[in-house]
Amino acid sequence: MPVPRNLNFDAIILGAGAAGLMCAIEAGKRGRRVAVLERAESVGKKILISGGGRCNFTNLHCRPENFLSSNPHFCKSALARYTPADFIALVEKHRIPYHEKTLGQLFCDGSAREIVQMLEEESRRAKVQIFPGTQVREVRRSDRLVVSTADAEFAAPALVVATGGLSIPKMGATGFGYELARQFGLKIKECRPALVPLTFADEDRQRYCDLSGVSAEVVASAADQHFREKMLVTHRGLSGPAILQISSYWKRSEPIAIDLVPGRDVTASLREPNVRRDMAAAKAALRVSLPQRFADRWLSVNPPARWTNQGLEEFEGRLHRWEVIPSGTEGYDKAEVTAGGVDTGELSAKTMESRKVPGLYFIGEVVDVTGHLGGFNFQWAWASGASAGQAL
Repeated sequence: MPVPRNLNFDAIILGAGAAGLMCAIEAGKRGRRVAVLERAESVGKKILISGGGRCNFTNLHCRPENFLSSNPHFCKSALARYTPADFIALVEKHRIPYHEKTLGQLFCDGSAREIVQMLEEESRRAKVQIFPGTQVREVRRSDRLVVSTADAEFAAPALVVATGGLSIPKMGATGFGYELARQFGLKIKECRPALVPLTFADEDRQRYCDLSGVSAEVVASAADQHFREKMLVTHRGLSGPAILQISSYWKRSEPIAIDLVPGRDVTASLREPNVRRDMAAAKAALRVSLPQRFADRWLSVNPPARWTNQGLEEFEGRLHRWEVIPSGTEGYDKAEVTAGGVDTGELSAKTMESRKVPGLYFIGEVVDVTGHLGGFNFQWAWASGASAGQAL
């Protein structure tokens, strides 16, 4: 879209991702003149790669407990005012077929592109003007908020920062939103990769990483949180939904505990009287509950100290609490989201507006609200975007 001569708008939104587009649509529907500035050449790039290309666009069981924040109450208002049912209604209005996978996760039957096209169509109907390929050079405040680009200046009484986090830099992620917050004196909670694979320390890497590709259902625990889902061994450490979930709570140098055989007593048969007790018998018992290669390797690294009932009970206990101290994470390159961000204490929970700078809003991933895996971060994007859009 060519840059218009009249650069005065009611609201300027930085970022044409999930949160930014939702905000623009809600504001446009209320008659606001909205400009969305996007540095990439097209909108919704992270939406397109989400959910394996099928976009896990929300979760039926979305609750405030599914979010991590320094203030766990902050997300409640937005989530209550724009619910999964609201977004599902929008999807159904556009006749996009979808299905539920495990644990309430909703995916497109077809492609994530359908969600992007839906948002583009809603933006057109709301008369939102989108400017792709637009690099912001400077933001300043006079009587209004002014955004300077290479060849234009946009001015409005309201500016919404929906620039995302630091995750997946190859998709264009930058720290611009945090820099802008600091420029206007807002506090930032320390950022870190979240929903990210964990890496083994050298010793564990040598023990297990040749098993790359092996997976099992486990319970991963850390910091009083636990998740029962799949764990995947990788060439550098551990991944899979259970590990990605617990990574958001893991603190460096601390262990994570993994129950390899949740809800099972693997050695019960070995503790019966007159039963053979040796490595072959233990291997056979463990293979019933774990993939063969992993069972054999784990047993060779962690054999029973004794073949007595007490020794087998201790061995059983280690199966239910395998403690791993990761060396780190795979970083922002592999992280699905960024934990931390603009301090929620700086923002109105109802409108997402800065308490210090009237007219300045922050929404989506740039805010210190991080969802669990499974559509929750999209729901936060829709909800926070809608809240700001309805307030503009």
